[in-house]
Amino acid sequence: MSEKIKGDGKGRKDDPVEWNDMAAFLAIARHGGLSAAARYIGSSAPTLGRRMRAFERKLGRELFVRRTHGYGLTEDGKRLRADLLPAEVVIARAAIPAPRDALPVVRITAGTWTMLALADRMTTLTGSPPDLRIRLLQKEVVLSIPRREAAIGFRSQRPTDDGLAGRQLRRVEFAPYTTPEASHHWIVVRVDTPSARWVTEVCGDAISVETDTPRLALDLALRRMGRVILPTFVGDAYAELKRAGPIVDELGHDQWLVTHDEDRHLAEVRRALDRIAEAFG
Repeated sequence: MSEKIKGDGKGRKDDPVEWNDMAAFLAIARHGGLSAAARYIGSSAPTLGRRMRAFERKLGRELFVRRTHGYGLTEDGKRLRADLLPAEVVIARAAIPAPRDALPVVRITAGTWTMLALADRMTTLTGSPPDLRIRLLQKEVVLSIPRREAAIGFRSQRPTDDGLAGRQLRRVEFAPYTTPEASHHWIVVRVDTPSARWVTEVCGDAISVETDTPRLALDLALRRMGRVILPTFVGDAYAELKRAGPIVDELGHDQWLVTHDEDRHLAEVRRALDRIAEAFG
């Protein structure tokens, strides 16, 4: 522990207890006195002594048996040490820097269909040999870029919120797909997306299968269970599937890459943005 001890040594029971108080307590318990503990945490013995008296007042407990030759622990002090040691191990582990050769992580969020396309282009995204670790967050709901739930998000419209940056990609079109000899009924995905709503509203009683998983709808279509609405970049990629009708104009939209305006200047995020734009532009 190398926490610096700060403050004037005054303390009240209603003051918050901070980790540096607990780290200082553990240092004294480990070294058996103020001088060695003060050197360990980068303080002076008098300051550390005042800090521990304030710490005891905050807790309302005496933690030390103060002797001329060092500090021992009272029963309350021993119990506190036993409680804090596991936390100290966890905090120390979390503070260990990543290995120098660890790849920087970039979190990307997108829906099922875009994730399928990303999976086909992972070597392009990670680099070869890899110089990025890509963490894919497949969600039909929108994760928050401002709250840093992801670094990069695929969106169906240009970002308008302050602090967000966008880069336009390709236009996404949707069409119905089926396989030879498949049922003329429809497979609908029960999620809140424009394509799912379109099938429900337009096809009505012609629905034969429902699922809450977009990828399963594709698998069912490949098994000749019915028609399915797909982005053309997905449907056209499967030789078994044929278009069962024209492009549905009202479902088409531009695709945007969205990131936080600050994060887009990070080297790893910039690298990922450029590679995605190259693959999907």
